Amino acid sequence: CNSTPQEALIDTGSAITIIHECLLKNILHKNLIKKTKNHLSANCSTLNVIGETTLEINIHGLKTEVIADVATNLITDLILGSDWIQRNKVYILTPEQRIMIRSKGKEVSTPFITPPILNYPATLTNHITIPPFSEHMVEAKVPQHNRIDVLFEPNPRLKNKALFIASALLHIEDKRIRISIINATDRQQTLSKGTKLGIATQIAASIGVTMPLNNVQERIPKGKAYITLIQKGKEANIISRLESKNMQMITSPEEQHQCRECKQYFDTGNELFKHLRIKCYSEEIREQIN
Repeated sequence: CNSTPQEALIDTGSAITIIHECLLKNILHKNLIKKTKNHLSANCSTLNVIGETTLEINIHGLKTEVIADVATNLITDLILGSDWIQRNKVYILTPEQRIMIRSKGKEVSTPFITPPILNYPATLTNHITIPPFSEHMVEAKVPQHNRIDVLFEPNPRLKNKALFIASALLHIEDKRIRISIINATDRQQTLSKGTKLGIATQIAASIGVTMPLNNVQERIPKGKAYITLIQKGKEANIISRLESKNMQMITSPEEQHQCRECKQYFDTGNELFKHLRIKCYSEEIREQIN
């Protein structure tokens, strides 16, 4: 990449090529064209893009070019997306574990490499008690000294207790990350210090589609299966059975805390929930809550 040996993730699911700001600073590169925009990953985490630049990808003497977005919180150094793949007619030969490019009568290939598995357990730093039907921001410890961006994936066992944590791109600072936990039951729940909240992965096991944030919509469950609050922890698995056809789309982050009935906005999920209980939930739902 720009005359510097570099490993890259080739992602057919990403519409664009993305390079981490830190890598760009360490290689020779053309001028950065400053542009502020956001991309949304498959798990609804936001990639912060500060601009774009032209990269030269040289594979065994065959030079290719691509315009790459520069991100500050990418979970890997470089993602070569479908824009690079299609423009340069790259063949991904999975059975042979290599990629091949043909251009101007020349054919080159390079093998896949197995990246190191960099998974770090994220454990609760302090004992906490989460009130019923509430959201709580907690701090988790990660055994990693470097200040890096990671993909956080929650511990599936918490879901059985109706404790929900979103997968997200997070930044490690001073060996700590901050995570939001939702208690979806009608009773308070306590987590002790050292509870495993999930894992922080430097390179995700699977990378999904990345696309501009202003052109996509975040999926929020809809209907009685969603708005009927879970009163028993083990019943939390009902959410896993929601089908995609029962999803409603929300087009802007601000609408995440908007009442669907009266269209009023709230700063937090807790404030929205209190409003719904008092005013906009149906009588049937209120009876189930009480």
